[in-house]
Amino acid sequence: MDIDPRRLRVLLAIARTGGVLAAADELGISPSAVSQQLTKLEDETGHALVVRTPKGSVLTPAGLAVAEAGEEIERALSVARARIEGGAKIAGVVRVGGFTSFVRTVVIPRLPAWRTQYPQLQIRIVEDDLPALMRLLRQRQLDAVVVELDSTTAEQRSLPAGLTEEPLLDEPWKLVVPAGALLSTENIDLARLPLPWIGVEPTAANSAALGRLRQSTGTQMETVHQYQETLTALALVAAGEGIAILPTLALIGVVHDGVDVLDVPGLGTRRIVLRRFDRRRSTGTPVDTVARLLRESAAAFDTRAAS
Repeated sequence: MDIDPRRLRVLLAIARTGGVLAAADELGISPSAVSQQLTKLEDETGHALVVRTPKGSVLTPAGLAVAEAGEEIERALSVARARIEGGAKIAGVVRVGGFTSFVRTVVIPRLPAWRTQYPQLQIRIVEDDLPALMRLLRQRQLDAVVVELDSTTAEQRSLPAGLTEEPLLDEPWKLVVPAGALLSTENIDLARLPLPWIGVEPTAANSAALGRLRQSTGTQMETVHQYQETLTALALVAAGEGIAILPTLALIGVVHDGVDVLDVPGLGTRRIVLRRFDRRRSTGTPVDTVARLLRESAAAFDTRAAS
């Protein structure tokens, strides 16, 4: 099998963006040129590499194997370039997307130390909701994205081709109720709470956790309002409008006036992961360095601080 390695970048672009048109935009060439290079690559390998579906282009098993080889070549060239340009020095700009509570509590406090440790490394933070961050990642406008998941339901979803995911932190969900609303905080029955649940926007991990609790309790679990920010949820709960399930990190450094924060068996945990288009970990590139720094900061974090 004689493959022109220059065609691999076309397959990688299709895998990362999910389609020929998006790949063409990423590479700065015409869609017809992308299709031609893909056809030639399929002729060289003797296998169909991409299947076109109504939702975009999906790599076949052969396509995944070839794309993985392309990523290994891409990584090797990146390491070689780093050695040529500065040996072991870590330099460059790394763009990381994330959600509010992780960025605020785990990332931002560490930025001064990281800047001192790696003076030639620039970490740029982008805060947004998950759909927007994943779109920027696919467009290669971000190098990595920190994602929140309900850990119990996390295994039920699949990742796009070429995307890898590494765990950063698991933290307990907390039940937040109006102060004094429960006569007893022992043996709380989640199906018989006296107030409705405060709704959260659908892409948040809290929403998946609420859906899981609905199934496990067999109740409708009425929701009222819809919030995006933790401060809004806390204000609604303090006003007696309902109860909420919130992650530990979101409650750190935030005033809890008018609410009780409770640990309740059965709530589960929130899993925080790092997503990026790298199949194998290494230590030679700026993105790898930032990924390691994020893992270390998360590992050192005490999630009991919000108890």
